[in-house]
Amino acid sequence: MSNTTEISDLRREYVAQGLHRDEMQADPLNQFERWMQAALQAHPDDATSMTLATADAEGWPAARIVLLKGYDADGFSWFTDFRSDKGQQLAQNPKAELMFYWRGLERQVRIRGRVEQLPFSEGETYFHRRPRGSQLSAAASTQSHPVDHRATLEQRVIELDEAHAGRDIPCPQTWGGYRLRAQQIEFWQGRENRLHDRFRYTLTDQGWQLERLQP
Repeated sequence: MSNTTEISDLRREYVAQGLHRDEMQADPLNQFERWMQAALQAHPDDATSMTLATADAEGWPAARIVLLKGYDADGFSWFTDFRSDKGQQLAQNPKAELMFYWRGLERQVRIRGRVEQLPFSEGETYFHRRPRGSQLSAAASTQSHPVDHRATLEQRVIELDEAHAGRDIPCPQTWGGYRLRAQQIEFWQGRENRLHDRFRYTLTDQGWQLERLQP
């Protein structure tokens, strides 16, 4: 390919302050909260964007960007159509990894664990907090499934809006939330000369264990 050499020659340097073990919190959720708040201050529009990596029963991987909608001691949550590719893959293999990349801070966080569906009531509550247009799009679309033309989708939205004029859009039973219960959380800080700082928390019977990883 004509641009291979040009791409391989691209470089960037990492100049952020280092990450030291004595600065790491005993609980990774507290560490994540610190980094999330810094990301929200630096880039509020993108701070909650995360890559969700799943795999189907045959092991084929898939990754896409979704938005974090909540996190606490129970896990990290997001919302989607259960009939989507990710929904089908999670039904076959309820293990996943989340990855945040905050470029301006030169930081990454990877979170691995098992995934479970949230109660329908939680999805319904969040669904009705969304703008009406987003509700209509979610209810009118069978996510990830083929459609003959965009006009078909637009017509569905119009018909659904008219059918519920002046009323709330019902939350579909096929739409709701997932929660990933973390078993491993890694914090990555870019450093000079690619000698990056990496710390990984692993959940054991004795609680969270922290170790430094080589870059």
